[in-house]
Order: sequence, then structure tokens, then C-alpha cells
Amino acid sequence: MSARILVAKVGLDGHDRGIKVVARILRDAGHEVIYTGLFQTPEMVAASAVDEDVDLVGLSMLSGAHMTLAPLVVEQIRARGADIPVVVGGIVPDHDLAELKAAGIAAVLTPGATAEQIVAQIAAVLDAG
Repeated sequence: MSARILVAKVGLDGHDRGIKVVARILRDAGHEVIYTGLFQTPEMVAASAVDEDVDLVGLSMLSGAHMTLAPLVVEQIRARGADIPVVVGGIVPDHDLAELKAAGIAAVLTPGATAEQIVAQIAAVLDAG
């Protein structure tokens, strides 16, 4: 299944090597990938997701702000009347996983995930939607 996927860096985290690798992995798996760039706000990501009519949003979170920013992205997407799944990738401690899921995050990919695991997790989220 091919999908339109928006990937974004939310907040002040300026490290984008990983998200570019993930974008390429998803593109090579047949998805159309839109990268919004660095320093996005939750509002900017939500607006782009709705404007671009994407099937999934992927957030790269390395700054430790995942508990604040990721739920805000979900909230902003819902406020725009959309039901787009959000997947978080990056540095996320295990003890935060349940709270992120409760806040509407569809899945979390942590460091060390292989290309195959990334593609499989995205496919599972898309299939569930």
C-alpha cells in the first residue's frame, strides 16, 4: 500500500540526519514522502498534514520534548477535523510509551529500528486506520 506521509521535526531540535534517512526508507518502500524541515510548530505540522491530505504523520523527536510536542500535534490535527495517525521516532524512554499512546500517538519507533521494522510499523499503522 502506497501512502502520502509527512515527516517533520517539531520544536528546537536541529538534528535532521535520522529523519532524512527514514524519509528515504519510506520513499524506497513506495510511499510519497513530504519533509517539512526543521523547527516546525505543532500548528505548522498539523496545517501541512491537512493541506497535503496525508495518510500519516511521522515526527522525529530527539530533544526530550516528545511528551509535550507530540500530543500537541495530535491535538492540532484533530482540531482541524482530521484523523491522521501520528508516529513518533527518536529518543523516547520506555516509561513514556503508554502515555504517548494514551495521547493519541499511533506508534513509537526507537533508536535501532531497522529499515524493515520502520516499513512494517508504518504499514501496520496504515492498515489499522
